[in-house]
Amino acid sequence: MSGTVLVARPDSAGDVLLAGPAIRAVRAQAEEVVLLAGPLGRAAAELLPCVDRVIEWRTPWIDADPPPVTGEHVARLMAQLPEAEEALILTSFHQSALPLALLLRLRGVGRITAISNDYPGSLLDVRVRVDESRHLPEAERMLAVARAAGYEPRDDGRLAVRTPPASLVGPPGYVVVHPGTTAPARAWPPERHREAVEALTAEGFQVVVTGTGGEKALTAAVAGRHGVDLGGMTNLAELSGVLNEACALVSGNTGPAHLAAAVGTPVVSLFSPVVPAGRWAPYGVPYVLLGDQQAVCKDSRARLCPVRGHPCLSTVTAEQVVKAVRELVP
Repeated sequence: MSGTVLVARPDSAGDVLLAGPAIRAVRAQAEEVVLLAGPLGRAAAELLPCVDRVIEWRTPWIDADPPPVTGEHVARLMAQLPEAEEALILTSFHQSALPLALLLRLRGVGRITAISNDYPGSLLDVRVRVDESRHLPEAERMLAVARAAGYEPRDDGRLAVRTPPASLVGPPGYVVVHPGTTAPARAWPPERHREAVEALTAEGFQVVVTGTGGEKALTAAVAGRHGVDLGGMTNLAELSGVLNEACALVSGNTGPAHLAAAVGTPVVSLFSPVVPAGRWAPYGVPYVLLGDQQAVCKDSRARLCPVRGHPCLSTVTAEQVVKAVRELVP
């Protein structure tokens, strides 16, 4: 049995949710797991089973709006870090674990495991190498790091969150439509979302539209007269309760798609190919992938659509969404 283990996944909510199976594998053999998260992932980190404590730090080489690297900023991290016997640094294929490994080494962490195709020198004790030409699902990529560190999973390896609260909507069986995304390149047009709400309602589904406080105008426009507008009314934990009682989610490639997977809800995934679906499609639940996965923006990691008209998603119709929901909901 290990003592305190630090696990780092300092980026967005969806990435943190996908780290859940690896974290549970560690916690099964550790006395305490401390999760290092970023501001965008903090709420998701607090939903994960087997996380004993969360510390937050904006990571300059991970954050999409990075803070400057200063002694003061680094000192804030050092002051929060626990006296950990070892650390696992979880990254995506386009991220480096080595800057954080250096800081953890300076903090005195004795054993550090991470993926690194670059030579890590003495920064890592267990170096995991991955064939990046294979689009391994993110959850499995992170489980590979846990296994390399000696932590075999002891459950089914699915995504999970702490018990969701009661839904704000009833009765169960509604369809959730979540039109917002963190990157505009991954967004289905708002007018198409509204058409989908109208079409799903015409098919006999109750439709609930969700979004953040900053997306109230969007959710109101999408819900129209037919949907229940919950824009700005749920935090991440409350959203897990709403998704838990839904029969399906219609969403882009964004955090709520992974939250739906964590509560076992099927997903109609409006997936822009700017990142590979093989890595970031909903994990462990039934899903239907919509969108042109061979569009010219494929694998570009663009946050803003580089192609006039956003053809990879704008060509998807409301009728296709209804058909996909029908495939997922008997």
